Amino acid sequence: MGFLINHESKRMDLRFKLSGSKSESNRLLILKSLYRNMSIKNISRSNDTLTLIKNLENLNSRINVGHAGTAMRFLTAFLSIQNGKTFEIFGSERMHKRPIGPLVEALNSIGANIKYLEKKGFPPLKIEGKKMKKNNLSIRGNVSSQFISALLLISPMIEKGLNINIEGDITSKPYLDMTLFFLRKLGIKTIFEKNKIQVFETKRIKDFNYDIESDWSSLSYFFSIVSLSQNASLRISNFRKNTIQGDKRLIQIYKRLGVSSSFYKNSIVLTKDSNNGIAQKINLDLNDCPDIAQTIAVNCFGLGIPCDLFGLHTLKIKETDRLLALKNELEKLGASIKITENSLHLSKSKNINSNVKIRTYDDHRMAMSFAPLGLKTPIIIENPNVVEKSFSDFWDILEDLKFEISKSK
Repeated sequence: MGFLINHESKRMDLRFKLSGSKSESNRLLILKSLYRNMSIKNISRSNDTLTLIKNLENLNSRINVGHAGTAMRFLTAFLSIQNGKTFEIFGSERMHKRPIGPLVEALNSIGANIKYLEKKGFPPLKIEGKKMKKNNLSIRGNVSSQFISALLLISPMIEKGLNINIEGDITSKPYLDMTLFFLRKLGIKTIFEKNKIQVFETKRIKDFNYDIESDWSSLSYFFSIVSLSQNASLRISNFRKNTIQGDKRLIQIYKRLGVSSSFYKNSIVLTKDSNNGIAQKINLDLNDCPDIAQTIAVNCFGLGIPCDLFGLHTLKIKETDRLLALKNELEKLGASIKITENSLHLSKSKNINSNVKIRTYDDHRMAMSFAPLGLKTPIIIENPNVVEKSFSDFWDILEDLKFEISKSK
C-alpha cells in the first residue's frame, strides 16, 4: 500500500506548528532520568522519542528499542551506570546491523560490563550496570556523534567526571554542541578544547524548566516544498533565530534554492523568492548536518539543477543505506546520479518520470524527502507510515497544504 501524491494548486499559504525537536527531546529525557527536578515542555511526538520515554519509565530487564537508533545509543550508556542491575537491549533486524562497537568499547574501557549477544560490534547487548572506575577514554569522532553524546550525558554521574579524547574529525559536531549546551544549562561544568571534552561530576542541579524548540530536520521538507512551489508562504511556529540545532544551515542553503526566510515573534516564515533566481549548481559539505542530504538531493533533482554533496559517510549506517536508496529511487525518476562511500553527485536533468513508485526502505526520511516532488508530477510513496518514526502528522499537514493524497496499490 502507498500514497499517490499530487499538487495542482498555484498558491500555498498556511500557518502551523511542528512537534518538538527529537534531538533536544531525547537528550533532555536522559538527563531528566538522572536529575528528577526537571520539567520539559513540547516533547517530540516521534516514535523514536516515545520509545525512549516508554523504556525510561519502565526499566525492564529486556529492552526493545525497535528502529530507534538514538534510543539504542543513549540507553546503552544510561544502562551501563545502573549499578547492580542487568539488562538485555535489542531492536529491529535493521538495528542489529547498525554498528555500536565504538560506544561499547569506550564504556568498557572505563569500567562498564557490556557484552555482544550475537555479532561483535552490533546489538543486541547484555549490560551489567556498574560503578565506573576510570575517567579517561578515547573514541573516534567520524562514526556517529550520538556515541559521544551518549557518553557526555552520563558523564556528570561518574565519580570525578569524564575526560573524552576524540580521535580524528568529528561528524555532526552541532549535535555535540547541543548536548554540551544542555549540560551547561543544568549548571554542569564542561570544557571543550580542540578534540578533548571534560565534564565535571555533578550529582545535583537546581530546578530546571525548558520549552523544547520545534524540529529543524522536520522543517527541511517545508523548505523543499516552498522551493519547488510556484508561490508559497508558510509560517511555522516555535522556531528560534538563535536555535541550537545544526540544521539551521537550511536557511543559507535554501536561499540558493529560491526560499527566503524571516522570523516573526516565535515563528519562521518561508517564502518563495522569485526575484533572486536559483543557483545553477549546488556544492555542499554536509558533514555537520547529514540528515538533510536526502531532502536537498531530491529538491535539486526537482529543480533540474546538478548537485555535489559531500560528508555523507554516516548515511550508509542509518535506517537504510541512504546513499544507495537515493540512487535507486532517483534513477527511477530519470536522474543520472553517482555515489561514493561519502558523497553523492547528481547531474542536471530536464524531465521527471510520472507515477513512479518510490520505495522507502523503512526509512522515514526517504518518504518525506520525496513527497514534495508531488508539486512537479504525480508520485507514489510506498509504505507511507514510516513517517511515524519522526513526524506522525506529516501527511495531515501536506493535505492542509492542498496536496492530493490518495491510497494506491
